[in-house]
Amino acid sequence: MTKTQKIVHIALRLIAAIILLQTLYFKFTAAPESVYIFSKLGIEPVGRIGSGVAELIAAILLLIPRTSWLGAGLSLGIMSGAIFSHLSKLGIEVQGDDGLLFALAAVVWVACAGVLWLQKEEIKRYLKIN
Repeated sequence: MTKTQKIVHIALRLIAAIILLQTLYFKFTAAPESVYIFSKLGIEPVGRIGSGVAELIAAILLLIPRTSWLGAGLSLGIMSGAIFSHLSKLGIEVQGDDGLLFALAAVVWVACAGVLWLQKEEIKRYLKIN
């Protein structure tokens, strides 16, 4: 990676990890908005706590340079589910948040897609793909 790519890589990883870690407080403390979301999806409390644990693991993996692509892949999957839930059941705006949760999911998705793209050569080497 070039110096610029390394800086972008670090920035994307930090953005995604910070957003993921920030939302954990709401999931793990059973904040009313979080309980509402997972109740509407029919997976409260297991879905709320399970997704919180998955997001914590993803954030930790993102912060470790050697495993950041694994964290990005996991986050991409989690955020794909969140975005799908917003588009199919929840709506873009949830309880008057002006679409903030949807936007945060989209930002994490884009950041993690960027991390994976920047690390594509490393991923190929790891998976032994020519």
